Amino acid sequence: MTENCNNCNTAVASKYCPNCGQPAQLKRIDAHYIIHEIEHVLHFERGILYTIRELILNPGQNVRNYLIENRSRLVKPIIFIIVTSLIYTLCNHYFHFEDGYIKYLDSQQSTTTILFKWVQGHYGYGNIIMSAFIALWIKLFFRKFQFNFFEILILLCFIMGIGMLIYSVFGIVQSLIHINVMQISGVVGFVYMTWAIGQFYGKSTIINYVKAFFAYILGMLTFILAVVLVGSITDMFIR
Repeated sequence: MTENCNNCNTAVASKYCPNCGQPAQLKRIDAHYIIHEIEHVLHFERGILYTIRELILNPGQNVRNYLIENRSRLVKPIIFIIVTSLIYTLCNHYFHFEDGYIKYLDSQQSTTTILFKWVQGHYGYGNIIMSAFIALWIKLFFRKFQFNFFEILILLCFIMGIGMLIYSVFGIVQSLIHINVMQISGVVGFVYMTWAIGQFYGKSTIINYVKAFFAYILGMLTFILAVVLVGSITDMFIR
């Protein structure tokens, strides 16, 4: 018996809609469904664990493949950076490793301080905004390549997500052994991101890593400057 798809209203005579692929009848949500969804997220062939592994071993080529060939194997980039940032936030909540190296000295609670605290409390969104500034510099330094601003943004969402996991691991280690290793995590994270960006544009060319180094540094500085500028201008108008 032919029925209409609940999603697009196309006539369906089989198990799946020929137009949008929606199942003719959705399975009920039960324990088996929940377990299957968890397995799907953590799957080593397509899920977040697979994505982490591939981005650690060969980030440049895997992001290239995502942009050009296959977008089904890696976790969606925006979801990835938000999830990894959430992992970092939860790790810091329980292990308190940020307390020793992030301090705000502004007792007057200026707008700039509030903005930086917002970034600290919303790393997922903050990293996406920060990525936009870094992407502008990458686009400038690698303008001979055909990747557009949004494709570069995808690259940064992936590698900055790995950066958040690097900081999380070092933060947990610091809390367990009571030795300050968070400065080391900053170096490791910076080296990884520089290496990943350079590899994305061609791992055999040294100049690509040099460009990646300066693009990342300038992007971070521009982001910080923009926050300070917005905060200062806001304070000028409200005082």
